Amino acid sequence: MTETSHRLPFRRALAVAALALLAAACIFAPGKFTSQIDLKKDRSFAFRYTGEILMIPLMKSEKDEAFEPSSCHDEESLEERTCSGDELAQQKTDWEESRAEKKKSDAQAAKMLLGGIDPSNPESGKELADKLRRQAGWNKVEYLGDGKFDVDFAISGKLDHDFIFPTFEGFPMSNPFIQVFARQDGTVRIDAPGFGPQSGSGAMAGMMAGMAQDTTGSDGPTSLADGSFAVFTNGEVLANNTDEGAASASGGKLLSWKVNPRTAAAPTALVKLSR
Repeated sequence: MTETSHRLPFRRALAVAALALLAAACIFAPGKFTSQIDLKKDRSFAFRYTGEILMIPLMKSEKDEAFEPSSCHDEESLEERTCSGDELAQQKTDWEESRAEKKKSDAQAAKMLLGGIDPSNPESGKELADKLRRQAGWNKVEYLGDGKFDVDFAISGKLDHDFIFPTFEGFPMSNPFIQVFARQDGTVRIDAPGFGPQSGSGAMAGMMAGMAQDTTGSDGPTSLADGSFAVFTNGEVLANNTDEGAASASGGKLLSWKVNPRTAAAPTALVKLSR
């Protein structure tokens, strides 16, 4: 049997882990932040996000999983019995090997989706910060450690295309905090799945959920969100899910949402602009 054939089972396991990570898609989460998008009738826009971004795979675990022995049974009667010292030692060895293999496959699967960034390398955060500073809009990117980035992102342009934030060069994918969809009839839909509850489209599942829960506790990383999101427009507000509706503001209307663990639904709005 060739060396390549020996590697196939591991590669399949890695591919499965990568698909689980892809399905979960919760790589980034907001921390403390303020964010706003301005939409004008002429379809010009300006977006800003200031504050913290959390990269879940880089966050350190605050708890160590404890070994819990399995029960032992008599081979003939199948009745439960006290495990011998050797049996307990073997169980712990098997558990440690399985845990180490899972951590290895999880880390390699994450690396596949993080543009080659190794989440087990403590320098990876600084490496990502350097990459982001090269991208347009990232006026400030400072890595604070433990998966936390302090950023100031601002960009403006014309809504003749859709807009998503954040995006990372070299990453096959990342979960969006905000999505703006420009329609041909002049309406614009704003969705902010990254500012919604865990049960929304940005929720964790599968492997990434386990990684995140090991990091931040059973509530997951979205419990760390503490901020606000707003939409300002001089267009016509057709729909929104704010608590109090559109408020009058100088030159237009302002929609605002508080984002925290008690947020009931991800912010969404529909605005009519010119064609």
